[in-house]
Amino acid sequence: MGLVKHVAKEFFKEVDDKSREFFEFVLPPIDLHEENDNLIVTVDIPGFDKSDIKVSMNGNVLSINAEKKDVANGRTIMKQRPRVIDKKMRLPITVKEGEEKVNSAKYTDGVLTIEIPITKKGKEISLD
Repeated sequence: MGLVKHVAKEFFKEVDDKSREFFEFVLPPIDLHEENDNLIVTVDIPGFDKSDIKVSMNGNVLSINAEKKDVANGRTIMKQRPRVIDKKMRLPITVKEGEEKVNSAKYTDGVLTIEIPITKKGKEISLD
């Protein structure tokens, strides 16, 4: 019975590691919408403290980094929650380097909301 228990423990540890890697690198889910000449970016990153999150922009690339310390109480059976978020995404707006600006960033109930002014929209082309 000891061998079966050991094999099962190793199997679930591998599953835990792979699922956490998935959540850390594929997620978090992000929504974008336009409102009053602002791009609103909504990111679901529950389980982090506000002090764990860093938001930055370089040109039109938005970077969201978050890392939390492991606080394990008791014996850990399974661990799938991400400890690290490192998300970079190219925004669908034109932002000149050096003119990056964020109107506001709020983190409430596990949801990060970032408001970015749209500085330049594409030109409308008239048809002849």
